[in-house]
Amino acid sequence: MNDLRAPQGFKLSATEAGIKKAGLDLCLISSDRPAVTAAVFTRNAFPAAPVLLDRANLQESGHITRAILVNSGNANASNGVSGMDAARRCAAQVAAGLGCSPSEVFISSTGVIGRPLPTEKICSAVPNLIESLSPRNVDRFARAIMTTDTVPKVASADIRGATILGFAKGAGMIHPNMATMLSFILTDAKVDYADLERALKTAVDLSFHSISIDGDTSTNDTVAVFANGASGVTLSLAVLTAKLTEVCQELAKAIVRDGEGATKFIELIIEGAPSDEAAREIGRTIARSPLVKTAIYGCDPNWGRIIAAIGNAGIPLTSERVDLYIDEIPLMGGDLKMASERMNFPNVTLRVALNSGSGNARVWTCDLTEDYIRINADYTT
Repeated sequence: MNDLRAPQGFKLSATEAGIKKAGLDLCLISSDRPAVTAAVFTRNAFPAAPVLLDRANLQESGHITRAILVNSGNANASNGVSGMDAARRCAAQVAAGLGCSPSEVFISSTGVIGRPLPTEKICSAVPNLIESLSPRNVDRFARAIMTTDTVPKVASADIRGATILGFAKGAGMIHPNMATMLSFILTDAKVDYADLERALKTAVDLSFHSISIDGDTSTNDTVAVFANGASGVTLSLAVLTAKLTEVCQELAKAIVRDGEGATKFIELIIEGAPSDEAAREIGRTIARSPLVKTAIYGCDPNWGRIIAAIGNAGIPLTSERVDLYIDEIPLMGGDLKMASERMNFPNVTLRVALNSGSGNARVWTCDLTEDYIRINADYTT
């Protein structure tokens, strides 16, 4: 990761502002020119102040961003008017330092919900962030956005002279329709807003909306992509979508592999569904089933739990026949001892053949362990 550089025109920095007990907890990205911005936000009914401010700012700026300020350790959520005031103050501080409009500053926060944002600490640290901006601070930025993550999450792709660089954080409260995760994706390609929005929607549906750790979603979830055009390379919608999806899937899988307390990475391959969307919904339902996830943790090939989860998805099927496999080992009528042994591997593939159409999907999840309970039981105490 130390060899990675930001795409042309972008610089990054990170610092310890004292928001968390220790470690990097505040970071900044700047673009030397306007960056076209598309974003997907949480569907939680109680969005955090940064989400509300970003939605308003993108409308006011015409979907243009010059800077991204992110803090970890405090979500600035459920803080009412004071939370919005705090987010605006932080944006204004960055804007003053970089010489741009406050509406061109994208704000994100992650951490504990319901605690006042330490605005003074953040604003005091902004000058140092601006002074230390560099295209080489990729690892520092990735670490500064972490909360219960155990590893930084970065993915990149080169496309015909342009570059995409993506960051993500998240390890719990992960489920489709956004979760307690943040992802920031930078590219120096030239892209108009309409194409960027379409590409991001497709990429998110096939990545972040196709993972689940615990079935919960949060108040701050954000995936945003920023295209500043500094490379001068214009990409077709098809090429942009393919590469953006590649980066998003790599980040999404990294989140699942780092799931709170997880010991196994599980890929669900759903085949023969009535449609692709039906396949995704069935995969998501299996992925969020604690009975399925604990069975895989315990290497118990209890295929009845999988059948029950499929039925809970609410998708009408045209066939009563369902075939289940663990890495090509049949679960129904197969060698369950061999299946149990295969479930002991760190990577487990569960294939579901529904025999009810041509719809297919891949969904990623992890097992559910005692450590997940320990991590979340002690989160604020």
